[in-house]
Amino acid sequence: MTKEENPLQKVCIICAKGTIEDVYATLVLANGAVMEGIEAKVFFTFFGLDAITKKQMNKLHTGTIGNPAMRMPGGLPFPSLLGALPGVEAGVSTMMKSQMEKLDIPPVDEFLEMITAGGGEIYACKLAMDMFKLKQDDLWEDVSGVLTVGDFYGMCGGTNTQIIFT
Repeated sequence: MTKEENPLQKVCIICAKGTIEDVYATLVLANGAVMEGIEAKVFFTFFGLDAITKKQMNKLHTGTIGNPAMRMPGGLPFPSLLGALPGVEAGVSTMMKSQMEKLDIPPVDEFLEMITAGGGEIYACKLAMDMFKLKQDDLWEDVSGVLTVGDFYGMCGGTNTQIIFT
């Protein structure tokens, strides 16, 4: 069977990390799916909840420690030890956001609006919500619901479905 005979119909994306690079990977994949007419459901759990928490969603940072792929301007490797210095994480995060802005990449809340406007669904993990003592009112207003992982998996069945963990 070729791809044309068996196209992807649904993606279920799980975001468990709250760094800029992890959250945006999730948002890009979900938005790309809805733009291609693919059903998209996104489940935010653990620190990924920051992406849909009103107070945190537009204050995400880049992880500067333990990121061997990080590069300084010009492509030189970024020594992980530098990430521990005061202000470095904030500076790197500001630089990342500046680069994204130059590419016209929207902030998290606008990206979420694009996904839901295209038919995508956004969910929060009940366990993580309970752990972090968050309430529905703490979340971005268009979150479709707070689910257990079992409920989310129940929505992710069907032929031509992929589960993606970012």
